[in-house]
Amino acid sequence: MVRLAGVDLPPNKRVDVGLTYIYGVGEAVSKQLLAKAGLNPAKRVKDLNDNDLLALRDALKDFKVEGDLRREVSMSIKRLIDTGTYRGTRHRKGLPARGQRTRTNARTLRGKRKTVGLGKKKEEEKKE
Repeated sequence: MVRLAGVDLPPNKRVDVGLTYIYGVGEAVSKQLLAKAGLNPAKRVKDLNDNDLLALRDALKDFKVEGDLRREVSMSIKRLIDTGTYRGTRHRKGLPARGQRTRTNARTLRGKRKTVGLGKKKEEEKKE
């Protein structure tokens, strides 16, 4: 089992794909890491030897990943909330912060649909 930056990489995947399991490493950064380490991206994670892993670890030191990056992102959001900016209030309310519409869509942020406006009609029907 290969472990980099506190993350277990899947053994049967290619190295370029396996590196994307690390928070903060996408396709572009993965390719940069492999170029810096001098590794073949088509190689499987289970086929990496100790020298390859050391080269990857050294290349990974130049990037902010996992815990450090998560901390930085959460501190940035906390700063926005504390200063009371518009984006901060959107974060606090759990709504989209980058101008997306909320009248429709944004269901994952707003929750399940709640039907509104049928209460009066039902009450009038019950009285009759």
